[in-house]
Amino acid sequence: MANGKTSFVLYTDVWHTVEKLTNDKAGILFKHILRYVNDQNPETKDIIIQIAFEPIKQSLKRDLRKYESICLRNRANGAKGGRPKKKPKKPSGIITNPKKPKKPDSDIDSDIDIDNVKEKKNKYSDFVTMTEIEYQKLIYQHGEQNTKIFIEILNNYKGSTGKKYKSDYLTILNWVIDKAKKEGKYKSKVMMP
Repeated sequence: MANGKTSFVLYTDVWHTVEKLTNDKAGILFKHILRYVNDQNPETKDIIIQIAFEPIKQSLKRDLRKYESICLRNRANGAKGGRPKKKPKKPSGIITNPKKPKKPDSDIDSDIDIDNVKEKKNKYSDFVTMTEIEYQKLIYQHGEQNTKIFIEILNNYKGSTGKKYKSDYLTILNWVIDKAKKEGKYKSKVMMP
């Protein structure tokens, strides 16, 4: 489990498998799950427990990746300043004393459009840059090994042609992944322990 994570989700669809086990085997499976989520790396020679545990293990890994992705997103949002400190005066949106609308501000320079603030891009090779969040999305969706392959393909292409893109991340999504698959470079996604 991730550092600081003290709980996990056990999905109800596992019931169909556990129901077919004897009470002794179900107890052994439950203890095996608890050992796994507490990083004890349990091993068993019981093939029934191995078979019953494997789909549970895969869902635990998926949930852990999702949890880590959310933590990463929250860290990135926190670095941007996090949630505003002030609460809105009228959160319901009800206007009690309607007034005439104000004239628009003519001083354009003093207004800051927060949506247009760009996140810093990191350099992942000589010619490929993207934000940390974009990079982590690729890892989450395709695995770290494939992400490195995508970056290498795009880097070689951009380096040899001089081509530039507004977004290397979108370019990877648009054609680099397909190219990696066609060339047989795409590896099956390795699940995290």
